[in-house]
Amino acid sequence: MSEIFKGIGRIPFEGSKSRNPLSFKYYDAERIVAGKPMKAHLKFAMAWWHNLSATGQDMFGAGTADKSFGAAVGTMDHAKAKADAGFEFMSKLGIEYFCFHDVDLVPEAADINETNARLDEIAAYIEELQKQTGIKCLWGTANLFSNPRYMNGAGSGNSPEVYCFAAAQIKKALDLTRRFDGAGYVFWGGREGYETLLNTDVKFELGNIANLMRQSVKYARAKGWNGCFYIEPKPKEPTKHQYDYDAATSIGFLKEYGLDKDFKMNIEANHATLAGHTFQHDLRISAMNGMLGSVDANQGDLLLGWDTDEFPWSVYETTMAMYEILKSGGFTTGGLNFDAKNRRPSYTHEDMFEGFILGMDAFALGLLKADELIRDGRLEGFLQDRYAGYREGIGKRITDGTATLEDLAREAEKLGKPALPGSGKQEYLQSVVNQILFG
Repeated sequence: MSEIFKGIGRIPFEGSKSRNPLSFKYYDAERIVAGKPMKAHLKFAMAWWHNLSATGQDMFGAGTADKSFGAAVGTMDHAKAKADAGFEFMSKLGIEYFCFHDVDLVPEAADINETNARLDEIAAYIEELQKQTGIKCLWGTANLFSNPRYMNGAGSGNSPEVYCFAAAQIKKALDLTRRFDGAGYVFWGGREGYETLLNTDVKFELGNIANLMRQSVKYARAKGWNGCFYIEPKPKEPTKHQYDYDAATSIGFLKEYGLDKDFKMNIEANHATLAGHTFQHDLRISAMNGMLGSVDANQGDLLLGWDTDEFPWSVYETTMAMYEILKSGGFTTGGLNFDAKNRRPSYTHEDMFEGFILGMDAFALGLLKADELIRDGRLEGFLQDRYAGYREGIGKRITDGTATLEDLAREAEKLGKPALPGSGKQEYLQSVVNQILFG
């Protein structure tokens, strides 16, 4: 395998004072934080689709980045060149995981049997690269949104034939995930939703989606795969009303259809903000339900109303994200997959590395600051004090479920009127965060 990223060696950790753009300022993989090495907390992964495939093409113009890696695009030679580039890229950055869609790996053929043959060929090639490097698969998935056959959705569409094709793609993507010893499998409902209720039976469609997921779990478990299944919530784009709107909606769906024992959430930062939430919010909702599984690490531009998939750079965002992740016990099967792409004018190979360095450093610094916030104790201490009234007296009876409505009414009558509740002290708490970040 010839070197593709010539002139770029393994990216070193040089510390915060370094001016070398091809070095880590905060990500020190073996540094112990909260009892574990940084790399064990963060579990960074490369997204095959953006890093090896995205050229910067948009609706207004052709791509700017050359992702041919020395081979003719649309061929199996190019598929293998992308694999070579990906494993070299990950090795030089010290990234130990990758994520993929089926048709990221090979060009899709006109016939599914030919596509599957191509996938088998590339799978054998990737397995050899895994053996050489020790790089693992964080999760796999099937692209059930790009091909025109999925214009009305895959599981939620109106065509049984399309539904069968979706099932076939999922089956093959699960087989590939097992071959790569992947830890998880993601369902992202890119077109699982609707544009208008005038032509949509929502209950019927939700039932069909649930059945497709149920059959996928049944198949994978029968094959001996015990990894975690994920739903990746997103509220809109490309479909106007998507069924996996946010974490709360997706968790409700899983519980309604009895899928909650096998599925967790794969939370993407940019998707949470498109739903009108903070990244931190969807992480918290997932964690408190025992369903925080994995994270797609990126951020959006709040001035733009679509999914921009920028590399994360806001340390406020990464600190509060890692605060939620650490408090929930950290990753088990999941990790931080960079579902992020360089901006269109950032088109060189060096830009590819610098984007990942930015994101990895932002989360490494976020990890350090989140750990400091937890050890500082003021945020958690305030939270405990704020709800102290529920640890005794009528408050304790409320949380125990022993107080009747009549008991509560009698307590109110005895008081005459309640005292004002304690101050929320939002400004003070935000100042604590600033002190930890910049003090």
